Amino acid sequence: MVDHNQKLLQELQKKSGNNVCADCGSSEPDWASYNLGIFICMRCASIHRGMGAHISKVKHLKLDRWEDSQVQRMKEVGNNAAKNKYEERVPPCYRRPNKNDPQVLIEQWIRAKYEREEFCHPERQSYLSGTMEGFLMKRGKEDSRYQLRKFILSENEDTLKYHPATDGCGRTTGCLDRLIGRLRVKNFGPLRYHVREHKEPKGVLKLSELNVAFAPAKIGHMNSMQLTFMKDGSTRHIYVYHEDPEVISNWYTAIRCAQLHLLQVAFPSTPQSDLVLRLPKDFTREGWLWKTGPRPSDAHRRRWFTLDNRKLMYHDEPLDAYPKGEIFVGHESNGYCIKVSNTGNGCKDARFPFQLVTPDRTYCFAATTHEDRDGWLAVLQQTIKRPLTPQDSTIEATLVRKRTASNSISIFSGR
Repeated sequence: MVDHNQKLLQELQKKSGNNVCADCGSSEPDWASYNLGIFICMRCASIHRGMGAHISKVKHLKLDRWEDSQVQRMKEVGNNAAKNKYEERVPPCYRRPNKNDPQVLIEQWIRAKYEREEFCHPERQSYLSGTMEGFLMKRGKEDSRYQLRKFILSENEDTLKYHPATDGCGRTTGCLDRLIGRLRVKNFGPLRYHVREHKEPKGVLKLSELNVAFAPAKIGHMNSMQLTFMKDGSTRHIYVYHEDPEVISNWYTAIRCAQLHLLQVAFPSTPQSDLVLRLPKDFTREGWLWKTGPRPSDAHRRRWFTLDNRKLMYHDEPLDAYPKGEIFVGHESNGYCIKVSNTGNGCKDARFPFQLVTPDRTYCFAATTHEDRDGWLAVLQQTIKRPLTPQDSTIEATLVRKRTASNSISIFSGR
């Protein structure tokens, strides 16, 4: 039986602002932090509990008993008032998560708001300076081993560099890196390793040509990112992680902040809200598909596909450093379209075929399930119908010339 306080809570929960989770925007939240005075969903409630009761005291709206004072607190605050306080100074480059985002992004958003109170005290935002240094575990280009690397971000140089770490005696790390990874030591870098600064960096990435996305499911680590950029006319992927989720979140935000500053310098008259739209975006869709050539006799090959804006890449494996091929997905007015067949094509796993028609070639794909094909058809159709921008033409020209010259796609030309 619903008591009086629970009825009051249900009425409060229906009010504008309270009817969605204060942290991720999920609809109809059925939990609350009664000391903070906010309504939250079950997923965010578990994160609040992880911060400790000294930060957030969590109850279920219907299953727990509520004191009059606790209900009064919910009435006095609510989600809108709490947002005004705890999100007062969120930097424009900071990515506000939604309910479908990775756990590390949502958790660090919540901890930044209530535990560290970064958006009440801007001096605590360590990622706004345009510079950052630290150690990350990076996957090797030729093998699957992760090695410790020192990364250095410099907005002034428009670079993100990485160096091999040494053990203090000049030896490049190897087995010790992997041991540290297995032991899951959080603060391993500055205490044990240094970088010989006179040595050339192992890699130099231009910030303005860099896309960065969280990739926990693909990499198999909760606190991981994928860095994607153009190198020698082709896309290059780098995979990194850190044991501390706050560290990887700060790196992600620092890259976005530096890129926004570069855009503001390059386009001083463009509204900030428009520039924010050019910052790194997650891939539209990823997953396995079967691919075959245009001839009926061509064999089916299982490939990992990634749709990044208008660039459809396919790989042998999800963590390949380079794609095997890249396809530009243009506008329907230029001859791009999708064709669907409901008949099988001789491969028992490739049961749901479809074709991507381009002016130069027809690409034959197939999904294993009807649902998976529907998902790919939806995002590809949406891409084909979206009007082309001048920046899209730059991407198309780059892919046409790939492997014949050193080309790049920067945030200044659009992604």
